[in-house]
Amino acid sequence: MQPLSKIVIPVAGLGTRVLPASKVIPKEMLTVVDRPVIQYVVEEAVAAGFTHIILVTSDGKSAIEDHFDAHFELEVTLERKGKSQLIDSIRDIVPPEVTISSVRQHHPLGLGHAVLCAAPLIGAEAFAVSLPDVLLHHPDGDHALDLKSLVAAYEDGSALFMVEPVPRENVSSYGIVDCGGATADPGQTADIVGMVEKPKISEAPSNLSIIGRYILPARTLELLRETEPGAGGEIQLTDALQKLLQEAPVKAYSLKGKTYDCGDKLGFLRANVRFGLSHPELGTAFREIFEEFVHETR
Repeated sequence: MQPLSKIVIPVAGLGTRVLPASKVIPKEMLTVVDRPVIQYVVEEAVAAGFTHIILVTSDGKSAIEDHFDAHFELEVTLERKGKSQLIDSIRDIVPPEVTISSVRQHHPLGLGHAVLCAAPLIGAEAFAVSLPDVLLHHPDGDHALDLKSLVAAYEDGSALFMVEPVPRENVSSYGIVDCGGATADPGQTADIVGMVEKPKISEAPSNLSIIGRYILPARTLELLRETEPGAGGEIQLTDALQKLLQEAPVKAYSLKGKTYDCGDKLGFLRANVRFGLSHPELGTAFREIFEEFVHETR
């Protein structure tokens, strides 16, 4: 099996759920503790072994590309002031062996269309997709652990989605997978027999939600080219994956950690609290501040 090397990160969305913060600043550049959301997602991908990051961008997103580029003037200024630790923090975002490419999605035609925009760079290889709204957190500090496990569980020619159980009353907000009644323990996989996009509670086959980490065969791109616009007039990735399910194995991987939706205001606040409490330098002091605020509200 050819090693997985390419991961697509769609960053073309408008970020309407976090307006007005995202009016001028790309939502992916909003900061969780001390770095933008997109940096967490790229660092996770690099730690999981991906060497080609493909950003699907749109107008007004140049700050994302600039963030991963060199900033000579800033580095010289920091070096002159002897701030070596700060220099390392901006130089070492992406190792030299990792390539970051970008392609434009000129019209907001859905996640499936965004992935298809990356097709010329993907070629005929299996690839991963990682949604930048979703941060993964693991209590042991290795926040890439689940993506590493997803890569390890992948089988050539199949598709693999990361899933997380959600409260039954919330299933109508997610894409839900049907594993035929089977449930995967954290870190384990189960065969998917169907999937439903935002089902009614009474019609949901399970409470396992797709959480924005996929590994897909190249055949997915062919199916996306054949996919007609669906919900919202957009080309939906889920529609193409429904077709893939008819001809190839599709599995669900149940994550060990927890997700934080940074595309939602409350989710963004939760992410800052969780990553703040576990930050190696700021965690202890932040915990004292947090507990102080909790005490004041009682």
